[in-house]
Amino acid sequence: MPKFAWLCSHESYQPEVLVDQAVAAENLGFDVVLGSDHFHPWVDDNSSAGFVWSWLGAVAARTERVELATSVTCPLFHYHPGLIAQAAATTDRLSGGRFILGVGTGENINEGPLGFPFPGYAERQARMKEALEIMHRLFAGEKLDFEGQYYRTDKAKLYSPPIRPVPIWMAAGGPKSAAFAGTYADGLITSVKNPEDTRNQVIEPFLAAAGDRPTQIMATRWTVFATDDDEAWEALGSMRGLRAPSRLEAVDPMQLRIEADTMDRSEILGRYTIVSSVDELVEAYTPLVTEVGAGYVAIQIASTDPDRVLEIAGKELLPELRRLAAS
Repeated sequence: MPKFAWLCSHESYQPEVLVDQAVAAENLGFDVVLGSDHFHPWVDDNSSAGFVWSWLGAVAARTERVELATSVTCPLFHYHPGLIAQAAATTDRLSGGRFILGVGTGENINEGPLGFPFPGYAERQARMKEALEIMHRLFAGEKLDFEGQYYRTDKAKLYSPPIRPVPIWMAAGGPKSAAFAGTYADGLITSVKNPEDTRNQVIEPFLAAAGDRPTQIMATRWTVFATDDDEAWEALGSMRGLRAPSRLEAVDPMQLRIEADTMDRSEILGRYTIVSSVDELVEAYTPLVTEVGAGYVAIQIASTDPDRVLEIAGKELLPELRRLAAS
């Protein structure tokens, strides 16, 4: 039976609102609460960008059962991997051993504004290899001397260690990244558009690289709950810059907002699964339960009424997905 996660989008809502959302998700039966990690959001007019690590501490104090995870943080540039290990260990302690560290190779929208370069994928992957080694070894209790190409530690040690070695799951969307995650991380986070493609191009390479090691897979999908295109556009207000042409290079959310608003709306809306009923919502997430074979399924829903949609997800979507998973 998979576990079900609810994404708290830090690009869309202020952190104090998301603390209440996380508590509601636990009360509604979700197994995991995810927090995205951004320094800058995707637009400048209808957005937020709270510090996820402060938020996680607040959520740890307000919840009792749900696992907590980043989806995802980048431990490569404005965060040193040793600092992320310390943050993850503290969150694990505050939550009583409920934390999962989700990592990825980053976005320039988070690194560039702070003056950090954002190199190509080959360097980011090489940095991630070193970062994963540093974090795993610190979680294991080492006093670490590390001399890599990109990072160095000198007698680094976590003096507030995690309750148990924190699992590190890595985001991947293609076979190369998936195989890398299977080799060096403890789990995979992947966004599902076509379930068969995800199985063939991401999950199978991940599992082949992992071999006999115990791992986990989290499958995610963005949906938009709306009755028409106008409502869907409003629901996606904080995320619309994600589809702007210069999203990989931009540092200013204003630029992405201007670009997105000059695009044909159908070009942006067409990138998302738009649903208008509970039945359509169930249909959108059913393949993640019945075809992908993931141990965790993340529910990510944009809407104009997040409290209502979260309640629908907890009371109507989750029971049906659990029924399907058990059948």
